Amino acid sequence: MRGLNTKNIGNKGENIATEYLIKNGYKIIARNVYIGDGELDIIAKDKNVLVFVEVKMRNSISYGNPLESITESKIKSIIRSAKMYIAANSLYNVQVRFDVIGINGDEINLIKDAFWLN
Repeated sequence: MRGLNTKNIGNKGENIATEYLIKNGYKIIARNVYIGDGELDIIAKDKNVLVFVEVKMRNSISYGNPLESITESKIKSIIRSAKMYIAANSLYNVQVRFDVIGINGDEINLIKDAFWLN
């Protein structure tokens, strides 16, 4: 993937994550939703649960585990954007979950309930 910029790498990671989620029973609602000052990578349904999925991809372990790159400020931004999405779509009586997918080469790690709405 040498020569790809971070947006292209991110798009590739989101494509891989989307395929993985679909194979695991998720229904994809939207991707790359820009709301407020943040972005929601993937919005999906897992049974009756609305799931906001953050995707992190690395080409090499030399850059560290992709899941380690999700900082507290990034989590706050995702939660803030999710709250805005919920309000904008009047989704007040739905169960919400935040999942994270880390992709490192061929390895895909899904963490359900990675953090919570507060």
